[in-house]
Amino acid sequence: MAKPTKRQAAEVDSESAQQKAAKTARWAITETKVRIRRITARTRWELVEFRGRKGGESVGIVDLLAVRKDHRPKTHSLKRGDALQIVLIQVKGGGAAMPNDDDARRLRAVGRRHRAEHLLLALWKKGKQAEFLKLIARNHGQYAWGEIDDLRTIFR
Repeated sequence: MAKPTKRQAAEVDSESAQQKAAKTARWAITETKVRIRRITARTRWELVEFRGRKGGESVGIVDLLAVRKDHRPKTHSLKRGDALQIVLIQVKGGGAAMPNDDDARRLRAVGRRHRAEHLLLALWKKGKQAEFLKLIARNHGQYAWGEIDDLRTIFR
């Protein structure tokens, strides 16, 4: 059997790297959902995952949506349970780069459009539980990711 050319070897390495990244992304979302479910055992949050055609990552900034009915009365025109509480979550796994300012602006714009209560970033690395950061707006369109002391404050 002939030894593969450098180009063939690079194509194989690229394909295996893509497969590894897709697997890591799936695990990151799964582990994020596990962490949220542990916190929300007593509350009724529904987790919606967005996947692409073949089960991989979908396009867009939001990877996971947490939603539940809001039983607080809002106005005279809405009855108890008519409104929704929404949390938008971007998930990063493995060695994925942190979101840049443009990503933060996009997530903020999507959050405004859907009136999300919280905008979160979930970070997962193999062998560890998912960590969560909250998007914090700063001056002049600048954003930062702040630590969340207790995830229960988000999913109460």
